[in-house]
Amino acid sequence: MALARSTSEQLGPLTAAAAVYSVGGAIALLRLSRSDQRRRGIRQVPFKYLIGCGIPFLSYMIALFLAIGLAMNHQQVLEIGLLNYLWPTLTILLSLIILKRRANLLLIPGTFLALAGIFLVLTQGSHVSWGSILDNISANPASYSLGLFAALSWALYSNLTRRWAGDSAQGMVDLFLPITAIVLIVIALLTERGQAWNLRVLLEVGFLGTVTYIAYWSWETSMRVGNFTLVTAASYLTPFFSTVVASLYLHVAPIANLWIGCGVLILGSLLSWASVVALQDESSKHF
Repeated sequence: MALARSTSEQLGPLTAAAAVYSVGGAIALLRLSRSDQRRRGIRQVPFKYLIGCGIPFLSYMIALFLAIGLAMNHQQVLEIGLLNYLWPTLTILLSLIILKRRANLLLIPGTFLALAGIFLVLTQGSHVSWGSILDNISANPASYSLGLFAALSWALYSNLTRRWAGDSAQGMVDLFLPITAIVLIVIALLTERGQAWNLRVLLEVGFLGTVTYIAYWSWETSMRVGNFTLVTAASYLTPFFSTVVASLYLHVAPIANLWIGCGVLILGSLLSWASVVALQDESSKHF
C-alpha cells in the first residue's frame, strides 16, 4: 500500500501500476521462456479458467492502484487499504457458494465484526452513524468504491482459481501479469502524462514489481494446491502489518479508530475462518 501510493504520487496511478506490473510481467515471461513444461501447462488450462479468473485478476490490479492513487491524502490511503482487506472475509463467504463449503454460527459474528471494523475505520472518530460514514465516503466515493471492488474481485479470483484449476492445472499468474501490464500501459499512455523518473521511483517500482510477482504466484499456488482455509487464515494479520508499514513509510499517525477497526477486522476474519468446515476432506480440492 505504501509503495503503491508513493509511486502513484510520482508517476500517476495508472502509469505507476503499468510500471510495477511491467516488472512483474517481465519476470513472469522470463520464467515462461525458461520452462517448456510451464508453457505446455498454460496451453492446457481450461478456457473458463482463463476468462473467469483473468477478468477478476485484471479488475483487482487496476481497481486497487486507482483506489490508492485517487485517495485525497495519506490517511485515506490507510482507510482504503483496510477496506480492501475485507477480501479474507469475502473469500470465506464466497467459498460457501462457489466451493460448496459450510459454516457454523460463528460466521455471523465473524462477518459482523469484520464489517464493524471497516465501519470504525471509515467514521474516523466522528459520531458513529450511517450519516457519518456516508459523509466520509461521499468526500471521495470513487476511491472507496474501488477499494471495496478490489476486495470483492480478489475474493472471487481466489475461489474461482480453487474451483477451476485444481492441483493438476498450471497456474496463470505468468500469463495474467503480462496481460495486465499491456492493458495498463495502453490506458496510461492514453490518459496520463507520467512525471519525471528518478532513482527513488525506479527502486520502488523495481522492488514492488518483484515482490508483486512473488506474492501473487505464491498466493495462486496456495489457492490451487494448498490448504485453502489455513492459507486464508494466515493472511488475516496482513491488515495490521500493512497499516504499520504504510504509517511509517507515508509518515502518518493513525488515529485510534484506525487501530481499533483494524483489530476488530482481524478478529472478525478469524471468526469467519473458524466457522468454515469443508463439505469433504482435503481431497475435495479436486472439485
